Amino acid sequence: RSAQEMKHMENISSLFQGSSPGEYQRSDPKSEREAVAAPGEQPWEMIMDKKHFKLWRRPIEGTHLYQYRVFGSYTDVTPRQFFNVQLDTEYRKKWDSLVIKLDVIERDLATGSEVIHWVTHFPYPMYSRDYVYVRRYSVDKENNLMVLVSRAVEHPSVPEDPEYVRVRTYESQMVIRPHKTFDENGFDYLLTYSDNPQTVFPRYCVSWMVSSGMPDFLEKLHTAALKAKKMEIEVRDYMSAKPMESGGSEGKASMAAAEHKSDGTCSPAQLEYA
Repeated sequence: RSAQEMKHMENISSLFQGSSPGEYQRSDPKSEREAVAAPGEQPWEMIMDKKHFKLWRRPIEGTHLYQYRVFGSYTDVTPRQFFNVQLDTEYRKKWDSLVIKLDVIERDLATGSEVIHWVTHFPYPMYSRDYVYVRRYSVDKENNLMVLVSRAVEHPSVPEDPEYVRVRTYESQMVIRPHKTFDENGFDYLLTYSDNPQTVFPRYCVSWMVSSGMPDFLEKLHTAALKAKKMEIEVRDYMSAKPMESGGSEGKASMAAAEHKSDGTCSPAQLEYA
């Protein structure tokens, strides 16, 4: 579904794309809002329009929450670097000052799915939040696409801690489309995100936090990818570490094969607060 949403955004991107990848121009807000939503979907409201990305939101029916969507582009880092930096939990502990804790709790060799426990600072005077979520990623070389999806789960080895507020509703999907190849600079990305941080603040306050936090997080992620590239910081290559690249009927067979490998897994990290 994430890949289909990316395709939809690419199909309608002529509404707001300039003459070259990563170059955007302003267009009629109403036509753009209607186009960004797939047929039959609730329309999106644009809340930020920058040179390298656009940010939309829309209400989640039956709640006081919003779903957010970012469509943007980078031209100075490769898709592989950007992807790996998101997934490498150990490196994220170094570049993301909001991280209090970030650990892989469980890993499934057959699918590459991982359960992550993530504790993060929230703006004062709020308590820190903790997330337990499962993530899975896929690199589709045939269609030149990378996908990383995460959603909140419960896990018996991570009970609630009274020190933190547990976030039980959380979903994130990141799709990366290289302009050329996985190892050449330049790609477009689509991030769709929602969570319920369980604050007592009004919705507009939470919306402001997320809409300012998301671009800030993406810029930190971009800077970390650039730093890893320039300083040749060792970041795990998840494209080659993954035991398999697609699910389906191969799952059980590859599970048996993966158990015979000394290092047959992927690893952790994630994408969030925005």
